[in-house]
Amino acid sequence: MTTPLTVLDLVPISSGSNATEALRNSIDLAQQAERWGYTRYWFAEHHLNPGVAGTSPTVLLALTAAHTVAIRLGSGALQMGHRTALSAVEEFGLLDAMYPGRFDLGLGRSAGRPAVSNAPAPPGRAPRRPTPEGLVIPTAFNPEALLKSPRTAMQRELLGLPGARPQNYGDQVGDVLALIADTYRSAAGEPAHVVPGAGADLQIWILGSSGGESALVAGSNGLRFAANYHVAPAGVLDAADGYRAAFKPSAELHRPYLSVSADVVVADDEATARELATGYGLWVRSIRSGQGAIPFPAPGEARRHTWTAADRELVADRIATQFVGNPVQVGDQLERLRDATEADELVITTITHDHRDRVRSYRLLAEEWSRR
Repeated sequence: MTTPLTVLDLVPISSGSNATEALRNSIDLAQQAERWGYTRYWFAEHHLNPGVAGTSPTVLLALTAAHTVAIRLGSGALQMGHRTALSAVEEFGLLDAMYPGRFDLGLGRSAGRPAVSNAPAPPGRAPRRPTPEGLVIPTAFNPEALLKSPRTAMQRELLGLPGARPQNYGDQVGDVLALIADTYRSAAGEPAHVVPGAGADLQIWILGSSGGESALVAGSNGLRFAANYHVAPAGVLDAADGYRAAFKPSAELHRPYLSVSADVVVADDEATARELATGYGLWVRSIRSGQGAIPFPAPGEARRHTWTAADRELVADRIATQFVGNPVQVGDQLERLRDATEADELVITTITHDHRDRVRSYRLLAEEWSRR
């Protein structure tokens, strides 16, 4: 049986384009992905990025559900650091009420780590390097400078209410599960009945980049887990191991269920694929430098950038782990990622300057994957 593929869409804005066109492109891609047999279509959540229009997964999901028929749709992921469990369940309850049984509620810790975590400490692990399967596990990126940047501080201020403190993530996920199951009780014993939301037919996913709290919360609650190789490739094996080690069977899952993401560009030949991927490094640099994601540059624009040694070091792990090539080459790389992590599904994110190239990349991959 072919390993299922999911699309992860940031709703990228290309240089010279705008948010309206980006939204229309995403709906078009979702319709195409449904025809080609992709299992899910997820939207990420990002804020204050000139080159990314994906600010509200729930709004994007509602728009996309109206233009598709059966493909599962989901958040990859809601940033729970500036949300409550109730808001997440109410929003997805509305979606499920209109399009029942089609949604994945993906939860992430981004934008608000609790000062004190209730999750158990992860077991110690030796650093992981390239595996016998040939998967590249690079040196970990240190996000300290990015997290301390003025832009990141501004984003926290704008997303959070003054004086508010994010809820502990494990407790928050527990509240989400209880509200959907209609078993929630306040500290005073008062029940909360979410309408719509209680009893919603949702798949709950946790997304994470390491073997830390997210993996432990997913495993201990018997939930599906998505490990972010495309964002933090250094931590993918620890994330998979941490999730499986913490897993406890639940009413929904009797065994761990893992999805792993990859950044991919496919074309008819490797040279063309690498040309289409030319802007990727400059785009990643804009994110990691604290500038915010720039509109995705055309290859010619990207080549005009003068790279410093510090620039190259900033994006080295992401460049080394982007899968770029013809369909067979990229299919082989995805199989190595799947086999090394023992993933049950793979999440594919592709960004190119031209929407037609992006669509073609997903089509070529789907055709190749169906033959394996």
